[in-house]
Amino acid sequence: MADVDLTFPLVPRVRLLGLPFGTFHSKRRGIGSDVAGTRQYVPGDDVGAIDWRASARLSSARDSDEFIVRDRFADEAPRVVVLCDRRPAMALYPPGFPWLRKAEAMRVVVTMIAASAARARSPFGYLDLAEDEPFWNPPTSEPELALVAAEYGGRPFSATRDNVQRGLEFLRLARVSMPPGSFVFVCSDYLVESPPDPWLAALDQGWEVVPVVVQDPTWEQSFPDVSGVTLPVVEAESGSLATMRLRRSQATHLRLEHERRLRTRQDELAALGAEPVVVGTTEPGTIWETFMAWADRRTELLHTWQLSA
Repeated sequence: MADVDLTFPLVPRVRLLGLPFGTFHSKRRGIGSDVAGTRQYVPGDDVGAIDWRASARLSSARDSDEFIVRDRFADEAPRVVVLCDRRPAMALYPPGFPWLRKAEAMRVVVTMIAASAARARSPFGYLDLAEDEPFWNPPTSEPELALVAAEYGGRPFSATRDNVQRGLEFLRLARVSMPPGSFVFVCSDYLVESPPDPWLAALDQGWEVVPVVVQDPTWEQSFPDVSGVTLPVVEAESGSLATMRLRRSQATHLRLEHERRLRTRQDELAALGAEPVVVGTTEPGTIWETFMAWADRRTELLHTWQLSA
């Protein structure tokens, strides 16, 4: 778990109100951890904010049903959630094979994001749909990094092809736990086409949606010249093994097609307002550098926005 010390700043596209990174609370009311006071319940309040003991005392004193809710200072540190694609294709290739182990790369990514959230004092949550039902841990204030890694490692890779878009829809419906300004990191290889509607709906919530594209740099982001070589091929969904032999023209076509596919997907996501982070390794230091470059780009954009405001 040496990689947990490699953290990166959570840079929003637009500065949150008040002071950043949760060091202090805001003067405004909202979802937070510090109680600002109490008041009577009004329709539309979060039921989870009801102070049941105070409500019981007031109800007993007035001999009527009365409900008291806790008013809280809004936390300025953003909530952070990771949504992981747990399709069978994300778990291919055990150690020793010359292909990217996407499951291991995602483990490093999830742990690094959790560590970065902890450093920023941001609540951290996790979601996947591995067993066709949401496995949802809402954001909690102090993520235990060892538990995060164990939780991720214990989940199966059995999700359906549409699990990412279904996960985004689940988060949209669970928006009580996800106020505007929350970070949603979506880890997948993005080799399965996804309609734009779930992404647009998530962005409409005011979330910082960050696609993490986990692809093999040699075989998926590009393709090597393996003409004349017999290659083992694994069928992504079934795991069955076959062989193939390519001509030079076929290898060239695959290289151009894979490079075009990655560029197109990056452009599509960026056009929606979700700048992707591309990960092609399991090496924590290299992944950290990739996220730091992403944070640096966001910092520059934020400074540009502040100067023009």
